[in-house]
Amino acid sequence: MNAILFPGQGSQVVGMGLEFYNNFETVKKIFQEADDKLSYKISKIILEGPEDQLRLTQNTQPAILTVSYAIFSVLKKEYNFDLKSTKFFAGHSLGEYSALVCANSLEFNDALFLLFERGKSMQEAVPIGQGSMIAVLGSKIDEINNLIKEVKTKGVCEIANDNAEGQTIVSGDVESINSLQDVLKENKKKFIPLNVSAPFHCSLMSSAATKMKDKIHSVNFKKPIFDVICNVTSKPENNPENIKKLLIDQICSTVRWRESIIHMSKENVNNFIEIGPGKVLSGMVKRTLKNINCFSINSIDDMKKTTDEFKK
Repeated sequence: MNAILFPGQGSQVVGMGLEFYNNFETVKKIFQEADDKLSYKISKIILEGPEDQLRLTQNTQPAILTVSYAIFSVLKKEYNFDLKSTKFFAGHSLGEYSALVCANSLEFNDALFLLFERGKSMQEAVPIGQGSMIAVLGSKIDEINNLIKEVKTKGVCEIANDNAEGQTIVSGDVESINSLQDVLKENKKKFIPLNVSAPFHCSLMSSAATKMKDKIHSVNFKKPIFDVICNVTSKPENNPENIKKLLIDQICSTVRWRESIIHMSKENVNNFIEIGPGKVLSGMVKRTLKNINCFSINSIDDMKKTTDEFKK
């Protein structure tokens, strides 16, 4: 069985999707649709930059959706990829919106609007310089939770992303994260401070969740035609009202990606196909599971190789 995965923030790069844009009319139409919906040239930012504009969260989120949806559309329409053996769609953080669009639960136009607003409200939730995130490497999640408990702080220090076996992201205010770094050093744990614009997926994002509540409820969601895994629960959810609630909760909650991958594996998925810029998710899958197949599609050559592989 197959699962199709869609990347989140951090996978963006100037020029992503350019090869598809130059070769497929379908992609040009999707990029134009994004420009029309957002009333500015997101396509120019995606294809030409500048990088500092692409890195603005309110641009990054709809940009990654646009490229992921465009590549998926080419896979389906131009390469007639057979989705009969596909059991799950899943996306990392904002990638959950890409998964919902490609599973026919959410219109592309509506997802663009929601992700632009989501990016803006997440950026505005915490003043620049007051939030921080670090990646903790090589430690089990229970160990990290115990070390977080050792941090005596009145602030926020929470697990933002359980990405893979031995790769966990912690988010919070600067002072609390600095205290955690001291505790990690004492315990000889590896960590890397992340260059991010805000402390995502923690309770400091509560104002963003509040702002997004009405916006998410104003949009029509349908039952997806494939099971879409939710980041908050690491399980599939097909009820449109529950999907909306979980997308609101997702803004402040841990992205349970490692558990999501394990859940899909237990449901007999052995092929994971990453669609969109970068290969970050394939790396996470390989860190978590052994003896599975990963495919990343972000070029025409990738697409040819992957479709040929599945025709065998």
